[in-house]
Amino acid sequence: MDLLKEQSSYGEAIGLMAWDMRTKAPKKGIENRSEVLGVLSQKVHEIQTSAEIRSYIDELKGKVADPIVQKSLEEAEETYDKTAKIPTKEYREYVTLQSKAESMWAEAKENDDFESFRPYLEKLVEYNRKFAEYWGYENHRYDALLHNYEPGVTVEVLDEVFPKVRKALTDLLQQIQSAPEQPDPSVLEGQFPKMEQAQFSEEILKKMGYDFDAGRLDETVHPFAIGLNSNDVRVTTKYDESDFRTAIFGTIHEGGHALYEQNIDDKLAFTPLATGTSMGIHESQSLFWENFIARSEGFWKNHYELFQEYAPVQFKTLPLSEFYPAVNEVKPSLIRIEADELTYCLHIMVRYELEKALIAGEIEVKDLPEMWNQKMEDYVGIRPESDAEGVLQDIHWSGGDFGYFPSYALGYMYAAQLEAQMRKELDIDPCIEKGDFQRIKAWLTKNVHQYGKMKKPLEILHDVTGEGLNPEYLVEYLTNKYKNIYKF
Repeated sequence: MDLLKEQSSYGEAIGLMAWDMRTKAPKKGIENRSEVLGVLSQKVHEIQTSAEIRSYIDELKGKVADPIVQKSLEEAEETYDKTAKIPTKEYREYVTLQSKAESMWAEAKENDDFESFRPYLEKLVEYNRKFAEYWGYENHRYDALLHNYEPGVTVEVLDEVFPKVRKALTDLLQQIQSAPEQPDPSVLEGQFPKMEQAQFSEEILKKMGYDFDAGRLDETVHPFAIGLNSNDVRVTTKYDESDFRTAIFGTIHEGGHALYEQNIDDKLAFTPLATGTSMGIHESQSLFWENFIARSEGFWKNHYELFQEYAPVQFKTLPLSEFYPAVNEVKPSLIRIEADELTYCLHIMVRYELEKALIAGEIEVKDLPEMWNQKMEDYVGIRPESDAEGVLQDIHWSGGDFGYFPSYALGYMYAAQLEAQMRKELDIDPCIEKGDFQRIKAWLTKNVHQYGKMKKPLEILHDVTGEGLNPEYLVEYLTNKYKNIYKF
């Protein structure tokens, strides 16, 4: 456990540097910082693959009564088996490449210049193909990468679930687009100063139960939350003064991630278990707060007056009956993080199809811009006019996070399933309407947060709901909500 604590300490330093590079670090410092990150990451890699940790695993496996130590051993063994297959030098080169690629991606996105980023992305894809071969897989090379983010989920599962959900959502989208009653999004137009958006966002984070003594809110190009430890979990957001929804819903989304990390059992500190069990379960928490809570009618019944205190003058006289449908308007858009609830999963399916083909070697990086644009047109119904609003919009590939994107759609399905179970145990509507989120947060902490990685994602889902993944809850939620808003 001392050795795992040392590993965790290096990891916290790496996390702090990563946060700094994405928020505050000067541009000229990126090159050196990337090298430092490479050195520290190599130290973690050396611990994870050391003869010392292998000897501990062999000596203690199956002989430890303490469940935390036993689970930590299992995590350490899986990490050892996976990490030891990557040569240390190769791993360090990859981490250094990741840091440089993130910086280049930000510049390429700003300049709408895919070609400047393309060589970095080609190297990242090449590394991930090699890593998948090192790790091994049964049916599809992409499965090896999926496992890193969502253990138990495979291409076979996704290829069965995603087409069904896509058909249900596109059918629902057609009904909505032909509905006689349409919200008027123009009522939301107007400049909303960044400062006031930040103040309102902070108020909501506090009401959710986010502990500012154990975190902070900062601005960045691409919003994220990062847990250095359960007492230092940071949230970032992006402000758009012409569209307040970007920051307000984005901050609440990242706040959901942060609540998960802040409420992991203290007993798991400095172990590999002191984090979310999977990206899908993590995303279920952020999407639960963003969509099931913050986009609900009950939420705005309670918080609309507070919103009006910070909002520009045009919102002072706008009735809630017009505001609520407008913030829930279904309108296909180019940007994933700004997508409405209904079309959000379609954005993920575009990325999943491209990732799967890239890793399989069926397409190459040079093919991405055109294929991205075509799939957006096929799935979402609109075509990007620039790479900045197309293939360059997300940070994930620049960090080498292949296999991550499906977690977003899975997280939405998990969230709907968890919310349905929560409603069986709690009368949550009055809590939402009163702005009293403590019982909701306590339920999530009891059933999800506290366990960290003590339970696998599908184990949590089954223990809470009594069944495996069931996408019907999401389809039912979206159908009921939008039938009510669009009156069909």
